[in-house]
Amino acid sequence: MTDARPSALSRQILTLADTKRLLGIRYSDWILGSPSIETGIAASSMAQDEWGHSRLLYAMLKEQGFDPFEVEHTRPADRYYSSPALDGPFGDWADFVAGVVVVDGALSIALESLADGGFALARSRIPKMLAEERYHDRFGAGWFGCLTDAGGEAASRVEEAVRSMLPSTLAWLLPDDEPYDELVDGGFAWPSGRVRGLATDRLGTVLARSGIALADVEPDRAGWDPERRRGLGAPGEEAIERARGDRNRDLFVE
Repeated sequence: MTDARPSALSRQILTLADTKRLLGIRYSDWILGSPSIETGIAASSMAQDEWGHSRLLYAMLKEQGFDPFEVEHTRPADRYYSSPALDGPFGDWADFVAGVVVVDGALSIALESLADGGFALARSRIPKMLAEERYHDRFGAGWFGCLTDAGGEAASRVEEAVRSMLPSTLAWLLPDDEPYDELVDGGFAWPSGRVRGLATDRLGTVLARSGIALADVEPDRAGWDPERRRGLGAPGEEAIERARGDRNRDLFVE
């Protein structure tokens, strides 16, 4: 996997799986320290969802000629295809909520696009993921509205967090490059215009509560890497060690 160059479809699966894997880690950081016991339980539940979904997505790579175990457990950080918004941990609860709305919301749209295409495994497995994601959508929208309506520092912080994540996440969701064009031409994903319209409708409706006009936000493609479908940087090494399961490698049982 380290030296292989994925096909357009493999790359799409990797970017979804890696983003879910990292999002699960960021959620898990807030099982303790969230605003209440109930929100900690929600963080735990959502982290488990993301890790379960990522494993199902990694398993799809077997049909593409990759060993899912190697993909999950051997890659260095600079070979991850995850959204740049997840490179570092969520610093506070506002970051957590912004991550649910922006990154998790973008993931659902990208998954829906893949499930509507010509890849049979995606059509059969992703609908259940999307059903589980509906809770994430409600949770994120509810907390975003709560923090926004509170005004003051709460509203300011969540808006700041969203504006920080949006440009790179939009670039991740709307890659303007040849591999994505191949994916669309092959019937495995929606054209970028349709994806952007859905993002504006779904995410934009939530974000408008704090005065953010999603249609006016430009994707940030600085340092764009068409293979990894992302801009500059990579996830922090500590997160990747956890994603690979380095500390428990001798205990792996498949």
